[in-house]
Amino acid sequence: MVHIIGWGHTRFGKLADQGLEELIVAAGQEALAHSGVAAADIDAIYVGHFNGGMVGEGFPASLALGIHKDLRFTPATRLENACASGSAAVYAARDAIDAGRARVTLVIGAEKMTHLPTSEVAKGLGHASYQPEEAGLSFPQVFAMFARAYFDKWGDKSHVLAEIAAKNHANAMNNPLAQLHKALPVEFCAEVSEKNPIVADPLKVTDCSLVSDGAAAVVLASDDVAKTAARAVHMRASVQVNDFLPMSARNVAAFEGPKRAIAGALRAAGMGLSDLDLAEVHDCFTIAELMIYEAMGLAEPGQGERVLADGTVRPGGALPINMSGGLKAKGHPVGATGVSMHTLVARQVMGEADDMQVAGATKGLVFNMGGSGVANYATVLERVK
Repeated sequence: MVHIIGWGHTRFGKLADQGLEELIVAAGQEALAHSGVAAADIDAIYVGHFNGGMVGEGFPASLALGIHKDLRFTPATRLENACASGSAAVYAARDAIDAGRARVTLVIGAEKMTHLPTSEVAKGLGHASYQPEEAGLSFPQVFAMFARAYFDKWGDKSHVLAEIAAKNHANAMNNPLAQLHKALPVEFCAEVSEKNPIVADPLKVTDCSLVSDGAAAVVLASDDVAKTAARAVHMRASVQVNDFLPMSARNVAAFEGPKRAIAGALRAAGMGLSDLDLAEVHDCFTIAELMIYEAMGLAEPGQGERVLADGTVRPGGALPINMSGGLKAKGHPVGATGVSMHTLVARQVMGEADDMQVAGATKGLVFNMGGSGVANYATVLERVK
């Protein structure tokens, strides 16, 4: 078995005073200190970093050796899988331990984005789409295609997207690491205005995640190491599912890849949704969170709005989702996102989530996806001690 025994997490936002190297070092140093593991005992380092041309550093893995002098000569590898690059790094680190090639691994996810104009960020992120057919489309335009397909099939759900945005902004108020601490009323999120214009019809500014800088890190360990650690969160199940890259090859009114990944993780964990206490999911756009409700099996196709209306996914509900504020308000530094999600759910199941804490939580789900539902990673985390 593989366990998370420590973590680190920078603030997300516009971090003009920190470059990519500084973010990697800050998150990594915090994770090592939190885990109680000496740098010399790290067997391998994995760095999740998308880049997509957004920064000049195209070889960031060895920057992690700057965390501590005793990491010199430690194998370090960069993982990239679009917006799921962080989870790709977590999974590679877990696999190394499962295979017996490592006992302790350090995983860092990091991204630097805010130094660029929005148009350049959009261009960089656009590299995660299918270039022969989708070149030139921004990701708001890509997810607007999902929204239009969903609306065409199930009716206009703009008011539901506004509810999701307002929920996640409210949740972020309790997360000191979140990029945006500003509660937004549902009415503001629902209305097209000068401050909330259409970005890609039908998606407005409040439907889109944030351009962010930031980093997060976790230390993973084998059973024997975890036994003597101060804390241990078991990675009870981890599943990756990739779908076709071209959107033309998929049903864009449904999230088939996410559905398979989440169902596979729950099956491998021997759990149902009712066994989970919370989830952090990939709300890169509000339409994504709505469709993920249905991919999880919380609601039938076209009925995702019901779990908002009955409070299931809200704080205090049966399965609170994105207590951190999600990508929508916590921020979305692409390479860091998957590691951040694992960190935040680990904190929850350990009872160390402070004002974000779900009372009594011991089991949680992480769902992180790369591209338009292409690279899908689902993890079930459970408190051991």
